[in-house]
Amino acid sequence: MSTSTSKATPSKKGGNRSKWFPLVWVIPVAVVLLAAAVLGAQWLRTLPEVQSFLTDYPGHVERDEAQGFPVWVQWSHLFNILLIVLIIRSGWHVRTRQRPPAHWTRNNTGLIKTKGKPTKISLDLWLHLSLDALWVINGLVFYIMLFATGQWQRIVPASWEHIPNALSAALQYASLDWPHENSWVSYNSLQIIAYFVTVFIAAPLAIATGIRMSGAWPKDAAINKVYPVEVARAIHFPVMLYFVVFIIAHVTLVFTTGALRNLNHMFGGRNEESWFGFGMFAITMVVLIALWFAARPLILRPIANLMGKVSK
Repeated sequence: MSTSTSKATPSKKGGNRSKWFPLVWVIPVAVVLLAAAVLGAQWLRTLPEVQSFLTDYPGHVERDEAQGFPVWVQWSHLFNILLIVLIIRSGWHVRTRQRPPAHWTRNNTGLIKTKGKPTKISLDLWLHLSLDALWVINGLVFYIMLFATGQWQRIVPASWEHIPNALSAALQYASLDWPHENSWVSYNSLQIIAYFVTVFIAAPLAIATGIRMSGAWPKDAAINKVYPVEVARAIHFPVMLYFVVFIIAHVTLVFTTGALRNLNHMFGGRNEESWFGFGMFAITMVVLIALWFAARPLILRPIANLMGKVSK
């Protein structure tokens, strides 16, 4: 993180307090809730009725065809990792920084021209919107390939049987007794529903609310009466929190349910437990860390100047 984001801010009592301090209380609360969930799930599994339910609904709906993970899924997933982490970071800066390091004014010579005085935004918001545009492009390619190749069947719950099986899988995960899975063939029901919500609900909501909040949205549009900017703001931040929770849960399960095999699936396109996928994942993390530290005003200013004018 850049030095400008790590500066302490004065508290009401006169001391210095990091802007991340309000999030500290989340850690002990999360630990207590997680422990309670695990103990509760383990107790539930001792009940005969619950054991019968788990037998009837093991957590997945059987599929015979092996689809694997084609190259376009691997690259789309890789780009998504890089973009979504930086989008969340820049979005958090937009929300929390009271004094941004610089501002950006767009050259009013593009395809979309503003009337009157050009809009000035923070450099943080410029980065956030630029990353959003790349994320949307990556998402559109993913949607097209998803339906063109039949891979949509992996993440669309086409049967009502997925609901009880998802509850079963959730209970098994919570009790730390992982459900049987073979993601090379198909995801379990809880994974399918989670991916469906992420791809077809959370992502479109993030885009729709982000566009409504942007300066490019027409201020006199008729739809503004039924879709005010306050509604978009009220939805956009919880959607960001959903992505954070999803990423944490997703990464945790990747590393606790067969790390080498899972990493080979998504980073190597192979169904084996070699170190190839881990190596590709490690390279991706190095690139992500480099981009994280590169996303600072010193490096962003000359790039932003190519599309507008940067001022302090």
